[in-house]
Amino acid sequence: MKALWLVVGFASALQAQSIAPPADATPLVAVQGRGVQIYRCDQQIGAFAYSFVSPEAELLNSEGLKVGEHSAGPTWTWNDGGFIVGKVLAKQASTDADSVPWLLLQTSAKGAVGKYLASAAYVRRTDTHGGNAPSTGCDATHLGTMLRVPYTATYTFYKKTK
Repeated sequence: MKALWLVVGFASALQAQSIAPPADATPLVAVQGRGVQIYRCDQQIGAFAYSFVSPEAELLNSEGLKVGEHSAGPTWTWNDGGFIVGKVLAKQASTDADSVPWLLLQTSAKGAVGKYLASAAYVRRTDTHGGNAPSTGCDATHLGTMLRVPYTATYTFYKKTK
């Protein structure tokens, strides 16, 4: 069993390296995101499928206290009023096939207020569990239906050191 955990841990480490932030970035803070990925049943090129709408999650620190929120944009808003908006730079499949991918994002807008996120240059989403839209259930009778799929993830915020 120990060997299995080592293999899983090694696979996780390799996965994280493929979306590693630039060498001049250092971690600011890591939090857990707990919430939902929201999808809408749409008709796309003659077929029905779920389309991503937005995330909706609480950001929790290591003590389990809410320190912020994650929402459409994608946007991360801290309890002190600071916020950032990200743009995807890299994407990697999750180690869990039923989960949303791991991402590296660069911040493209920052809130004027805030201690933690004011210097954030990158956000990395890893350790995802859940959140993928189902491949079935979207048809003409469900057109426009919104679906909220639970997920968790680790969000690590980085600042540039140079």
